[in-house]
Amino acid sequence: MRRLSGLLFIPLLLLAAACGGEHQESDSVEMKNSRVPAITKGAKFGEKPTLSAGKGDPPKELKVKVISEGKGPVLKKGDIAQVHYLGMTWDGKEPFDQSFDRGAPLDLTIGADRVIKGWDQSLEGKKVGSRVELVVPPSLGYGKQGSGDKIKPDATLIFVVDILKGTSVPATVKGKQITQDNENLPKVGMNTDGKEVSLSVPKDVAPPTRLVSSYVLEGEGPAVKDTDSVVVRFLGKTWNGEKPFQSTYTTNAPATWKVNQLPVKGLKDGLKGKKVGSRILIVIPPDQGFGDKEQGAIPANSTLVLALDILAVQ
Repeated sequence: MRRLSGLLFIPLLLLAAACGGEHQESDSVEMKNSRVPAITKGAKFGEKPTLSAGKGDPPKELKVKVISEGKGPVLKKGDIAQVHYLGMTWDGKEPFDQSFDRGAPLDLTIGADRVIKGWDQSLEGKKVGSRVELVVPPSLGYGKQGSGDKIKPDATLIFVVDILKGTSVPATVKGKQITQDNENLPKVGMNTDGKEVSLSVPKDVAPPTRLVSSYVLEGEGPAVKDTDSVVVRFLGKTWNGEKPFQSTYTTNAPATWKVNQLPVKGLKDGLKGKKVGSRILIVIPPDQGFGDKEQGAIPANSTLVLALDILAVQ
């Protein structure tokens, strides 16, 4: 079954902040008016919850209950949130998906329309460090098509969501301009208006056989570490390709990558040590990319070229 994370923008190259402190019970109107199933075990923030099944007919509108409210910043549209979650159907007996046992939280962009609508509408405006419970009607979930074997058509969904982190993400980077004087390397645009950058590959020039990772705009943030999750915008081409094989600019949402989980060696090595707030050029030879394997729009034995903005880390 496709997991919830399958609805997010998953970068082709992957293939496969402030935290809240103490928590307090919320007396919000939202909580009092919400008709949601009970958490019978693991009710505290950070604990894997156990949910009871819904009783009677499910509500037809979105219900949100703040189980405990954190003291972190309020999530706003465009922020990157990191969450743990557990999901069940209204009449289900077991979760159809959950992240607690995997130990791998989910990163998502608030309000970017990359997850089900019930999530986007529920999480915006909530504080980091909060635990919320959602009852999502089919119209804001998977609708009449359902998802896999465990989420039937017209299913009402129940989620418990712990908001672990929230990161504000700038639209672009604004670093020091670095001269691009190597005629044998691609040239990257220096615009800082948030629009797609240009990326031109020299014609009739052989691609480099070693990894290239160089500044186009050098920021002043901390250096990216192997343990970071990086928030990036990028445009990617092959050395011999005219059109991009992927661009986050077309989705209007950045990508979030866990550096130490990137399977593309050249991408991982190209990011490490570069400063947050920078735009970089990365050229990845085939032996550090996808090698002799075709990957979607990327032919076998391709040299990969990326113009990449490092917007934030979390």
